Amino acid sequence: MRLSIPDMSLVVLIGASGSGKSTFARTHFAPTQVLSSDFFRGLVADDENDQSASAAAFDALHHIAGKRLAAGRMTVIDATNVQRSARSTLVELARKHHVLPVAIVLDLPESVCRARNAERPDRNFGPGVVRKHRAELRSSLKSLQREGFRRVHVLRSVEDVEAASIEVEPLLNDKRAETGPFDVIGDVHGCRAELEDLLGELGYDIERDAERRAIGAHHPAGRRAVFVGDLVDRGPDTPGVLRLVMGMVAAGDALVVCGNHDDKLARALRGRKVTIAHGLAESLAQLSAEPEDFRKQVEEFCGGLVAHYVLDGGKLVVAHAGLPERYHRRASGTVRSFALYGETTGETDEFGLPVRYPWAEDYRGSAMVLYGHTPTPEVEWINRTMCLDTGCVFGGKLTALRYPEREVVSVPAQRVWYEPSRPFLPPGELPEPAARREPDVLNLDDVAGRRSVETRHHGRIAVQPERAAAALEVMSRFAIDPRWLVYLPPTMAPVATSKRPDVLEHPEEAFSGYRAAGVQDVLCEEKHMGSRAVVLVRREDSAGRFGIEGPGAVHTRTGRPFFAPEQEAELLAGVRAAATSAGLWDELDSDWLLLDAELMPWSAKAGALITEQYASVGAAAEAVLPPALEALTAAAERGVDVSEVLARTSARAGNAGAYRDAYRRYCWPTEGLRGVRLAPFQLLATEGRTYHDRAHEWHLALADRLVRADPELFATTRRFAVDTTDPASTAAGVAWWEELTGGGGEGMVVKPAANLTRGQRGLVQPGVKVRGREYLRIIYGPDYTEPDNLDRLRQRGLGRKRGLANREYALGLEALDRLARGEPLWRVHECVFAVLALESEPVDPRL
Repeated sequence: MRLSIPDMSLVVLIGASGSGKSTFARTHFAPTQVLSSDFFRGLVADDENDQSASAAAFDALHHIAGKRLAAGRMTVIDATNVQRSARSTLVELARKHHVLPVAIVLDLPESVCRARNAERPDRNFGPGVVRKHRAELRSSLKSLQREGFRRVHVLRSVEDVEAASIEVEPLLNDKRAETGPFDVIGDVHGCRAELEDLLGELGYDIERDAERRAIGAHHPAGRRAVFVGDLVDRGPDTPGVLRLVMGMVAAGDALVVCGNHDDKLARALRGRKVTIAHGLAESLAQLSAEPEDFRKQVEEFCGGLVAHYVLDGGKLVVAHAGLPERYHRRASGTVRSFALYGETTGETDEFGLPVRYPWAEDYRGSAMVLYGHTPTPEVEWINRTMCLDTGCVFGGKLTALRYPEREVVSVPAQRVWYEPSRPFLPPGELPEPAARREPDVLNLDDVAGRRSVETRHHGRIAVQPERAAAALEVMSRFAIDPRWLVYLPPTMAPVATSKRPDVLEHPEEAFSGYRAAGVQDVLCEEKHMGSRAVVLVRREDSAGRFGIEGPGAVHTRTGRPFFAPEQEAELLAGVRAAATSAGLWDELDSDWLLLDAELMPWSAKAGALITEQYASVGAAAEAVLPPALEALTAAAERGVDVSEVLARTSARAGNAGAYRDAYRRYCWPTEGLRGVRLAPFQLLATEGRTYHDRAHEWHLALADRLVRADPELFATTRRFAVDTTDPASTAAGVAWWEELTGGGGEGMVVKPAANLTRGQRGLVQPGVKVRGREYLRIIYGPDYTEPDNLDRLRQRGLGRKRGLANREYALGLEALDRLARGEPLWRVHECVFAVLALESEPVDPRL
């Protein structure tokens, strides 16, 4: 005996005490799926049989059940549930979360229940309880479906219970296994000729019968059409559209979701009372000329259409009027109503039509939602949603979106077939006074609290509430205008700690680390001693792509401006001129460039840090240690044994001198922008394009062209290629690092030459920094090179820093991808904000 249960449902077990509900639940469901009233009594009262605790127990049970249903998890309620009042609460809970309630009734004989209770010492109630349960159960059996249970299974004997098996069926809307590619087609409304034109434009071969009527269409590459509903009404040939589409569905070449017009036509054909308006009269008249069996097929086809489909692993949702994320893959009257009609504000516009709530503006789901229902002259992306109804029947055009390519294909209407009640409106405009949210206006709800950001390269990345609060503080008080802030660079992890006696970091550990990760070719890039800078520059000052006037922005890795507006504009003018001279605008076919760079000197940004921290330490050492050395030397000359203290103080004086020399190398005087230089090392994005799939040498060659265009503003990043599997090559790489650091350089960054690289364990570190011995003196203090200090520092843990670097890297890539796809600002900023939030994690800042 198979009991079919829809996926994502609320299963209510119903039966008298002793009927075996708990045993049935343990047999057929996972322990985590079953919520037992006895167990919850034990939770709240330490006694599963304490009936006085039932109210509190059921409060807790219903709360947990709600959490599970909100997450889309099948939930089983193990209680007697013989009273209608108990069941009504559960049916209401299922409706609230838009899942299907299912009843499994164990209607076993009273003698069986009484015998089982007698075997349990904790069941000390008399036979009257079982008799009452049975009476309540028997009076409820005929009304369970009227109460709202979508399926009712009744087991009437021990043999029935033992023979039963559970079969979980996917919901009709669950087509996640269908991965496409798809061609999603907007509202057809009886425009058969235009549909044939569009299918031809999409590459479908149309099949015709002996009368040359289109009865199907097949794509030679295996693509499938998905119709967003409203196949019928208003247009000249509703039967022709239905004949073609029904043939495609029957052959497996198409899927169709139900539109409000399709639903109304089905009800009219079934003889239901409906208002004959909005083109229904035309459809009924056209169908009256068709054979009776065809009308019956149309009635069954339109009446059996599903309200929405979830496709491609949950990445694509198709619904006639659209669908908020909370309704995806759910089943209820509310979900169906929204999918067919949308949601209205309760108002009417000047044309007497209902004002529709602009749900797409608040959509924050990860799935792409494609829909129709409300015609617009042109399609537009709004928060990963697109309306494909471009008013073909009103003289507009019939539109499809190729998925996953995101390519829009349209054919014009042959004529105006039906006069619209309301004129076409420009995209994004509504005549009603309903409040609308601008697509690039950020909302606190998008970033506050615990957040989870889905990334292509690192899966889901969580942001804790306290980190989000810290990021909000920084961004709201110090960051540049968020419309410019489309990327924050990731932190960079240091190389594995060296075991060599005189250094903390060494290139050999970088080469061996990448070699172990399967990376053969790496590129060593000179590490400029400056400040990380993100440069967004426009070809011309205009509102353009970013919705804000100005030449662009130059900001730090925490989103703060480097310069006053006048200086920033001057710097960006130089970058723009160099890009023009280098021919980058036309070559990259973009009006803006986003560059990752180093801005020098270090003192241009870190002047206060140098003065207040580094210089003060150096000044204190210079003031204290020479007099101390003089006093100790004099004491030694008098015969006092101060040799140990003298040696230690002498070493500290030498360390302090080296410390001052170290930070002074990276400071030079600047006046305005005179002396400021940029060393770009990666082109992050341009209009519609990202570049992390390009090798680092390509990026540096592009940067070299900027250097040649303006050698006063731009600095070259020297580099050295290394084969990690070749000892001679790695030795040459070590020698290059020694030359850099020996000449006062900070060190180098070692990166996979191919740029974005994945290994067996996921993302390979995008780069590791190998800093020179003297530069690290700035970071760890003047005396860090003393043997005891080095030994202590070798215990530094790098795991957290490396994990942080990879998460921030993945978030940065996701932000760039979303930016290039033209997604709304909140989607890009979700990733940018997460990078800033992760920066507040407790990681040693010296790493």
